[in-house]
Amino acid sequence: MTPILKDLILTSLDEDQAEDVLYIDLKGKSSVADAIIIASGRSQRHVAAIADHIVRKLKEAGVGKARVEGLPNADWVLIDAGDIIAHVFRPEVRAFYAIERIWTGETRHAAGAA
Repeated sequence: MTPILKDLILTSLDEDQAEDVLYIDLKGKSSVADAIIIASGRSQRHVAAIADHIVRKLKEAGVGKARVEGLPNADWVLIDAGDIIAHVFRPEVRAFYAIERIWTGETRHAAGAA
């Protein structure tokens, strides 16, 4: 994984005021990607804008053609940039799927879990 790719995505998320950004290093855990970045947007429009900006910046940087899923509904947008997979959610959808639990064993909403 190139640090440039990581920095590009994290900078874009910061510029677009994405919330609850989580970087998970997958080296040695998965052959799918080297890392996953999970973030939330405040609304469908915000999620779509965040994802669109990431895809544009990847293209401008010559990182290749990222594969994108979920952009029309913008509840959960997945951006596969090769070495890094970025997930951008609406907060309710992120809480429901809690995909960070798969890789870390924890969720941000685990406090009330039995």
